[in-house]
Amino acid sequence: MDRLIAMQVFVEVARRGSFTAASQELDLSRAMVSRYIAELEDWLGARLLQRSTRSVTLTDAGASCLARCQQMLELAAQTREEVGLRDGQLRGQLRITTSMSFGMAQLAPAISDFLAEHQQIRIDLQLGDQAVNLIEEGIDLAVRITNAPEPGLIARRLAECASVIVAAPDYLARHGQPQQPADLKEHHCLSYSGFGRSEWCLRRGQEEVLVKVDGRLSANEAMALLQACRHGAGLAMQPYYLVKPLLQSGELVALLPDWQPTSLGIYALYPSRRQLPLAMRTLLDFLQQHFAPTPPWEQPAAASSVY
Repeated sequence: MDRLIAMQVFVEVARRGSFTAASQELDLSRAMVSRYIAELEDWLGARLLQRSTRSVTLTDAGASCLARCQQMLELAAQTREEVGLRDGQLRGQLRITTSMSFGMAQLAPAISDFLAEHQQIRIDLQLGDQAVNLIEEGIDLAVRITNAPEPGLIARRLAECASVIVAAPDYLARHGQPQQPADLKEHHCLSYSGFGRSEWCLRRGQEEVLVKVDGRLSANEAMALLQACRHGAGLAMQPYYLVKPLLQSGELVALLPDWQPTSLGIYALYPSRRQLPLAMRTLLDFLQQHFAPTPPWEQPAAASSVY
């Protein structure tokens, strides 16, 4: 029995809570997955999984074994990477998660440049705004826009994310242009769903105002609100990294230039591990150099893409 493969199978079954799901992910037959688990249990002399018709759960021995197996697999991956460097090629596979808007507009182009430098690295990019458990989902790195990074994760700040209130010229021709924050109450303001109420916090120097806005359209993703805004549905508060090309082309107009929405931080988040794989460390360093000290959307010659 290849014990490393057996450990990998066990970790995948534990993560997914299913023999069938693990077999699909690993491209193994369900019978082979069961065989690896049975042989690993025989070798360890302990039952690792509790099976029922509806679920697969860890026994006490399995919970203890899971952490050890994860450590062994990480050590094996690091050893392979370090040996692989003898031919000058960095190797490894990384899973990354980020929001749809940042992933499409900024992170995917950055990762493309990284992969061009490292031909033997593979990256699986997962896009979505929902927070996920990095360990349970097998995610190596999350790039999030927030001022409150998740506790329990290592956070490396990559850049600042400034926002701007925008509208299409067609909308402004029909409804007029707000001159002060209080005027926002009289406009259709596109908002993010999932919040009990929509409030936009704006600052001018030391002055701060909180404006409760309202509108007939909300969405759970910035890209959807951006497209609605482009089509004249209302005002939207959008990250500058996303709307800069549209402001430059005149397709959108920046409003209330003296007032700035609260800025957020862009963070690389990853589980607290004593030793990071070399591929991961190299990617983190690359992203920090790519986005700091001046991120691409703040550079005069930047040409971000909007899809």
